[in-house]
Amino acid sequence: MNSLQNKNTQPLINMEVFNNWDVVAKGWYIVCPSKEINKGKAKSFTICGQKIVIFRGKDNKIRALDAYCPHLGTDLSIGKVDGNLIRCFFHHWAFDGEGKCQDIPCQSNIPQKAKLQAYATDEKYGFIWVYPDKEAPEVVEFDELKNQSLVTSYDKSFERNCHHHICMMNGIDAQHLQTVHKLNIKMDLSLEQNKSGNIIDFTLSGEFPQTTFRERIARNLLGDYYEYTMRYADGCIGLLTIMKEVRFIPYLHMIYAYTPLENRKTRIQPIYITKKRKGILGWLISRCLLLMTKFAYYFLRGEDGIIYDNIRYNPNALLTIDEPLVKYMSYVNKLQPSIWSNNFRF
Repeated sequence: MNSLQNKNTQPLINMEVFNNWDVVAKGWYIVCPSKEINKGKAKSFTICGQKIVIFRGKDNKIRALDAYCPHLGTDLSIGKVDGNLIRCFFHHWAFDGEGKCQDIPCQSNIPQKAKLQAYATDEKYGFIWVYPDKEAPEVVEFDELKNQSLVTSYDKSFERNCHHHICMMNGIDAQHLQTVHKLNIKMDLSLEQNKSGNIIDFTLSGEFPQTTFRERIARNLLGDYYEYTMRYADGCIGLLTIMKEVRFIPYLHMIYAYTPLENRKTRIQPIYITKKRKGILGWLISRCLLLMTKFAYYFLRGEDGIIYDNIRYNPNALLTIDEPLVKYMSYVNKLQPSIWSNNFRF
């Protein structure tokens, strides 16, 4: 990642998990929109360097396995879905969602090695998600939206020229709000982490300044106080809640879902979320809130892109204001590597 830097004048900071392309932490990674895999269909994808096959059985449930048949290595996605099994095109071996071979035509004896690694899956926020293990926690949620019916929309995914751990720190870099986005807000940090250590919440809050014309308008419209929260899950999902504790506007929610790519890039999928409201007026309110969330995101996206497409992250001279970044890096370094680690080839 940092091979172009002068190692004599800028010594490289190597970390165990953070910014390490050889490690894929256990976490939920987006595969594709749910509508892309219909009942009875299968498709293979490369996720974090691992080729997997996704298929939807007759029970409408999504299943995920290593993509290549253990017999001779055929990509299972060119086969067919048979009930809740997937059957290889080549010799018609059939595998269930646990990766166990359940049928070999013309042979009753199934070899012990006739099995595949299975992965936990979920469908949430309009997407299919996969976890690099058979067992997994639930896909992360917003506290304010738990047990609610949701309305979601999403943009086309895009790529950045750096590791996803670097992109993810953008929301808690308070200094860059002032230097890059000209938002002169002094932010105080509070921090909370769950017991398992895979989820961490950064809450940044402060008072709107009154230095510029734009700041005075914001203060008059929204009130004196401002707060937003970044919730990180597994070092690969960021949940942003903005417009907290302001007047008139409900909380706005969006998700950044990150996937590392084999060409040392990161794919980012933005998802906008709000609760479902009743009636035509409720529908209009929900759609307006989704649009406001999108506008808020686009207000910052272009300037940030210039940074993250031209960065070789190497934190040699950190400041007190960088405390959230230090805490975030510490959090990531304690995440558990998955069985997909070291699958990348460059």
